[in-house]
Amino acid sequence: MHIYLQSLPVIVLFIGNACGQLYYAKSLQKKFPDEHNFYNSSITVFLWIVAGGLYPLYFVFFNNNLIFFLTISQFFICIFTPFMIILVLVYQYLIVLRKRPEIKEKRKIDAFLEKFDKKFNDNSNMNSHTLKIDIYRKALHLFPAGLIILLWIFSIYVWDGMWDADLIWGITGEQFGIFLIITAGYSGILVFAALDYVRLSYFFEKSNLFHFLPDNVLDLLSKSMKRKEMFEFTKPVAMVLAFTPIFFLPFGIFTSAALISTLGDGAASLMGLKYGRIHFPKKSYKTIIGYISGFLVSFLISVLMLFLFETQKGVFEVIIISLVGALVFVIIDLLNLSIDDNILNPIFCGFSMGVIFLLI
Repeated sequence: MHIYLQSLPVIVLFIGNACGQLYYAKSLQKKFPDEHNFYNSSITVFLWIVAGGLYPLYFVFFNNNLIFFLTISQFFICIFTPFMIILVLVYQYLIVLRKRPEIKEKRKIDAFLEKFDKKFNDNSNMNSHTLKIDIYRKALHLFPAGLIILLWIFSIYVWDGMWDADLIWGITGEQFGIFLIITAGYSGILVFAALDYVRLSYFFEKSNLFHFLPDNVLDLLSKSMKRKEMFEFTKPVAMVLAFTPIFFLPFGIFTSAALISTLGDGAASLMGLKYGRIHFPKKSYKTIIGYISGFLVSFLISVLMLFLFETQKGVFEVIIISLVGALVFVIIDLLNLSIDDNILNPIFCGFSMGVIFLLI
């Protein structure tokens, strides 16, 4: 119980964000009922609460130097990250907008959507344009999973293996990896959440902060978002929040589920857009080649991750676990539910593979 008291700042911060996003979700649903998916927003709000509640449990096994690493982690999540976000907003207000007030007009949501629609309508090859957007989207989604794997490899093989820093700090490489990943992940979620608060503030007439978004951020949004997503929370927030409950699984399972959600989903989408001819169901935009590509990439990436991080498992066991993950991915894709697959894929693929991992 004491670890929950020591983790109270992060818990309160994340529950507070859940309340803030719920308020935004209700406002968006009221103003844009056709564009906003309230189901996705409600699940995202719930995942904020889950992430806050799970945070202390990641540090339960830190027998040595628990208070030190927990304090450092909370400093970056609760103080450093919000300070940097506020600093960027203050800079935009005092330096950029005050000196060049005409920028405020250029950065209005109406101008942004008009520019977005013009770019979309002027494109002669609609399929090529959609493909480019999807490439940007999947690259953005891949970044969190890629960063997690890099931090884990650094912690195990460099910090612990090469530097023997575990002897100095009193925690194992795995524990240090957990500390880095959770601190960076929770901080990153807050950055994307702040982006959402500023981006979606356009429906508040008296406190619209949309023009505070830097031009490079607006450019990235126009390249990586679909128009209907302008009325939704950004997808990386939901996806990273969905990673939090499966991070307790063996790391090979976790990385498999995370990469199925990014590379598997990306392969299905990109191959379907590029080469898809036969749609299934017929009125759906999803294609047979997309399902096959998603299945194969999900299976192969799972095999690779399990061989890399779960060396105690044999070839047959790895193949079975990977097949389960790939099949669950395809089932979710076929069901085509209104719930965001960035939420469904990591959770259901991860826990399905985790159950098989324990049984065989």
